[in-house]
Amino acid sequence: MVDGSQDGLRGAQAPASPDPQAHPTTAPLPRLSPDAGPDTRALPLAQALAHEAVKQSAKDLEHRLLGAERTLRRRDVAAGAGISLLSARKLWRAMGFPNIGDDDVAFTQVDLDALVTIVDNVRAGLLTEEAAISLTRAIGQMTDRMVVWQVEALVEDMVQNQGVSDPEARRRLVSVLPELIEPMEKILLYSWRRQLNAALHRLGVRADTGLASSEAGRDGSEDDAPLPLARAVGFADLVSYTSLSRRMNERTLAQLVQRFENKSAEIISVGGGRLVKTIGDEVLFVAETPQAGAQISLSLAREFRRDEMLPDTRVSLVWGRILSRLGDIYGPTVNLAARLTALAEPGTVLTDSLTAATLADDDRFVLLPQQTTAVRGFGDINPVILAPGEGTGLVLD
Repeated sequence: MVDGSQDGLRGAQAPASPDPQAHPTTAPLPRLSPDAGPDTRALPLAQALAHEAVKQSAKDLEHRLLGAERTLRRRDVAAGAGISLLSARKLWRAMGFPNIGDDDVAFTQVDLDALVTIVDNVRAGLLTEEAAISLTRAIGQMTDRMVVWQVEALVEDMVQNQGVSDPEARRRLVSVLPELIEPMEKILLYSWRRQLNAALHRLGVRADTGLASSEAGRDGSEDDAPLPLARAVGFADLVSYTSLSRRMNERTLAQLVQRFENKSAEIISVGGGRLVKTIGDEVLFVAETPQAGAQISLSLAREFRRDEMLPDTRVSLVWGRILSRLGDIYGPTVNLAARLTALAEPGTVLTDSLTAATLADDDRFVLLPQQTTAVRGFGDINPVILAPGEGTGLVLD
């Protein structure tokens, strides 16, 4: 009796055949998974197999990233943390999670542990519920923007350096990311600790010093007087960006935007400032002193004027008081700086008379008063062109 199993067939001796073509030895044909959907089965076999391989790699990667299998429903997680489903949903919304149905098995033990961590801090009195939600929202929003940036950077790199299409590069992510997860995680934690230390000093320890230095020329009646932080606020805006973007293809536009952001971030960082945000063709930054803000502003105007790949910038700078919330800044100082940017000539830096007064005795700066101008929301103001004086300004590597 012949064993019909694979091992039995492998162990049986087949009779010799006079025709070598009668029993050719070939590898088994590849087959689709029984779980393959109709859309996958409709594809040519090679393409369908590649699609299945990507799906399996994505599933393996998801398990690694989530840390465990999805075995819990939302009510299970809320009950495990000892809170109501309503409270749990508040935290998940703050984190940026989509709505999950009652019957969806979408959570893991790691999700439960994270929720317990947040709740325990509230129960211990370290955080109020409002503060916990705000901190959770900060983490959710910042990490969301961060991972989108990282994914797009990897895709762009593959498109440019491996000669693959954008869709193919996105499919390859599942094979590229596993080797990068651990190093990126280490760098994230390292950077977070460094940034937290810097923010502690910038927003806490040195806050009183900044307020004291901002008293010059003020009588306390200014619109920004009640605000808690003194900062030099600046904008840099690319000239003719809208018309340029209409004439560029996708890759060229992406390169322009990336070069603008990278160069701005470098200059602001070297000058000791902080890049608050990038809004398309514009960057918003802050510095702790008017002098630091002035050096950054002049360097932005100078470096973009020298860059043959980028248009000139209009730059503005205002020293005043601001409110810092949700990673952004607010107040009349920010609004005035935005208005001045629109008034500045390409390649120049424009400031207001109060900021100019704080820089007047510094030989590194030249101040050129301009005609009084009506500015929406501020009435008549006296803009001043800020130009470089003695010294080399910021030295960039």
